[in-house]
Amino acid sequence: MRLQLLLFFLFPIFASGQTTASAQVTTVEIPSPQLGVTKKIWIWLPADYDRSTQKYPVLYMHDAQNLFDAKTSFAGEWNVDESLEKLDSRIIVVGIAHGNDKRLDELTPFPHEKYKGGQADAYLDFIVSTLKPEIDKRYRTKKDVQNTAIMGSSLGGLVSFYAVLKYPKVFGKAGVFSPSFWFSDKIYDFTDGVSSLKGKRFYFLCGNREDDKMVGDMLKMVSKVVEKGAETTEKIVDGGEHNEKLWRENFQRAYEWLFVKN
Repeated sequence: MRLQLLLFFLFPIFASGQTTASAQVTTVEIPSPQLGVTKKIWIWLPADYDRSTQKYPVLYMHDAQNLFDAKTSFAGEWNVDESLEKLDSRIIVVGIAHGNDKRLDELTPFPHEKYKGGQADAYLDFIVSTLKPEIDKRYRTKKDVQNTAIMGSSLGGLVSFYAVLKYPKVFGKAGVFSPSFWFSDKIYDFTDGVSSLKGKRFYFLCGNREDDKMVGDMLKMVSKVVEKGAETTEKIVDGGEHNEKLWRENFQRAYEWLFVKN
């Protein structure tokens, strides 16, 4: 079953048809010396961005192809733009396109004995050292840790969780959807080595039909971060499966908990 979940995102097959991304979504390309590629970055801005002078919190998200546009998605989009526009949200979303066949390498902090990977440090260095400074330069952002969040699903959930621990002065909160903690037990060891997570916020989500150990793995990690002082919410969706439907239907609630209901 876990191999099936892994293959689900190892070989993205993009849908065809009309674009569904809203007019508030634009794309730019940012060179990544850390990864040796140029990354396509998707930006969602609030409707009043050009008419205001205020600064906005920033949410960094992985797998940008799946966030805004059914045309580029693997198996349906998250409807991030529609959800935020319905709420008239005051936030900037930065979606980072996954690296196709390099996705597993980029989003895994530690290698798997069989599937390898384990190059997330380079990917996160790109976000922290190259992408975030560029976003902060181009847009009116709130740069501080409490206004900078990261979110993803599956391997993206794993690397989002790791990002808060690895860069506690950069990321203050994370949306951790269907996290692939199974990929390497070293993520638990790494968490054990963190002295404190006081002031950090994690929104954990999974479905009880994703995998036979998904719920247990997630709750094991929840207990660890709570012991270290983090604030958490965890939601287990009855009948929830490992797919965009689960993440799309729970994005709004996670966003509101992370940014609105303080």
